[in-house]
Amino acid sequence: MNLPDLKEDCSRCAALCCLAYPFEPHEDFGLVKARDTPCPNLGPDFRCSIHPDLASKGFGGCIAYSCAGAGQRVTQELFDGETWRDDPDLLHHMTYALRVLRPIHEALLVLQEAATLSLPADLQNHCQELTRALCPEDPSSIWDFEEDSVQDALAAVPDFVETLAPFAQRRR
Repeated sequence: MNLPDLKEDCSRCAALCCLAYPFEPHEDFGLVKARDTPCPNLGPDFRCSIHPDLASKGFGGCIAYSCAGAGQRVTQELFDGETWRDDPDLLHHMTYALRVLRPIHEALLVLQEAATLSLPADLQNHCQELTRALCPEDPSSIWDFEEDSVQDALAAVPDFVETLAPFAQRRR
């Protein structure tokens, strides 16, 4: 099983998080922005033009956000390094892919942490099964992550996590 990189690397992404999600009018964003629309603070180099001042300008949501490595995976692996700026027709496809892949990466982070717990064999095996199911072999498109087996495993993670409470408490 080849576990993807689960740490964001903005230098290998096309600023997909600055496009894919809407900014809602509350304390975490300094403006309102529609889904699949570039943030007005996004520079031509895919960098945030106000990054050092995010907190003071009211962008706590940006500070707290992590794609868990999904952004660079979409950009580099699923779209072979192409960007929505190079080909504007890719914008909706890339942002959709991020919205599909990010929850999978977040679930993999949770399962990676669960694997460090002292678990009975049946729970260890279940953790490994879920992890394997979330990592399709040689994925070439977002459709590989939309397969029922992947989505079923993603849906099963919250119930699995609930079974871990007694083991997590022992660890403290």
